[in-house]
Amino acid sequence: MGDDNQNIQDRTLDFAVRVVKLCQFLDEQGGVARVLYKQLIRSGTSIGANVREAQSAQSDKDFLHKLEIALKEARETEYWLTVLIKAQIIEEQKIKHLLEESNRILKILITITRKLKIKLKKLKHPQNPYPKKTTNHEPLPTNH
Repeated sequence: MGDDNQNIQDRTLDFAVRVVKLCQFLDEQGGVARVLYKQLIRSGTSIGANVREAQSAQSDKDFLHKLEIALKEARETEYWLTVLIKAQIIEEQKIKHLLEESNRILKILITITRKLKIKLKKLKHPQNPYPKKTTNHEPLPTNH
């Protein structure tokens, strides 16, 4: 699961399946675990859904928007996993690999969105292929 060469679509799908399995376990626990799993399942499965939806984007701007939603969902998922650990609802070692994968997905999405923002900025403000010539000397005086 931790293959760094794995496609982001496959990676987020695998992650969603692991979140679903964790949520099945949490549902069986009852109590507050049942309440928290509902938050986790929404955000944890939404990451991959938004990444997949981005593949059908109508423009680079639309693609970026969908990936930014996926990024927000990834941050929320990381938050809920941390809450589960800190509230001692589940032992850290049981979801350590899931939390690590959440961090990897976050980093990948941050990298993709940053690169795309740079690309869009360059398209919006292209460099002049004929830049103004600058000189290091004073202009020559003109005779009137």
